Amino acid sequence: MGSYHPGMQKARLADIESDVHGLIAKRTAELDGVSVTEVTFGPGAKWSTDLKPHAGTELCELPHVALVTAGTLAVRMADGSLEQFAAGEVMLLPPGHDAWAVGPQACTFVEFSRGNDYYS
Repeated sequence: MGSYHPGMQKARLADIESDVHGLIAKRTAELDGVSVTEVTFGPGAKWSTDLKPHAGTELCELPHVALVTAGTLAVRMADGSLEQFAAGEVMLLPPGHDAWAVGPQACTFVEFSRGNDYYS
């Protein structure tokens, strides 16, 4: 079994300033050993439009484990496979994907990671 922080930890995402790139915003709470990030893809947001120039890669090359809390996110993998993730669904995305908000509503999801960052 891995090592864990011995005490409880708490953060409030609403109190953290957003990091915004185009129509995509994120807020990250850093806890000991895990990052919790709320990501919002505004209507019309697309990774390849809003974050690709900042990331410097053709596709998003980070893995993601997240719970979609609002809206719908479409994801296309490098092999062409396509999936949509709606509010209440959990997603696991391997590296090598593009993603965008579907429809007129923003898509928000909460991601849990160990050291990965969208904008590193």
